[in-house]
Amino acid sequence: MQPLTIGVAGGTASGKTTVARRLVERLGTHPVALLDQDSYYRDLADLPLEERARFNFDHPDAFDTALLVRHLEELRDGKAVDKPVYSFTQHTRTGETVRVNPGDVVILEGILILALEPVRELLDVKVFVDSDADVRVLRRVSRDIKERG
Repeated sequence: MQPLTIGVAGGTASGKTTVARRLVERLGTHPVALLDQDSYYRDLADLPLEERARFNFDHPDAFDTALLVRHLEELRDGKAVDKPVYSFTQHTRTGETVRVNPGDVVILEGILILALEPVRELLDVKVFVDSDADVRVLRRVSRDIKERG
């Protein structure tokens, strides 16, 4: 039996990660595979740093959708995946990965997961987190200063 696959979408700093983590908590003893779309940003190492800084990260083309879809399919097939680690300060993949084991539930959270048809087709449940734009800006500034440099 394939796992239940849940997608949690919403604008930047809307609370997607918080919702996804709360779902994991509520599922208790059920094993959960948790993926974040941020890990699947395209590796921009071939571009100069100035160009990377100007790149539109809020566009569907910013993501390695093929890898994300492959990882979702593998998790749904009961296989572990090695999720890439993305550096937000360098706008590149670090070369490191994080092992994500399959579970009874797969949760994917990200800003554009519902805009990507191949991803959307793999989701059994779709959740959209809506937060006030002013609140999101404050959260994003705070988060980016703390976590992303």
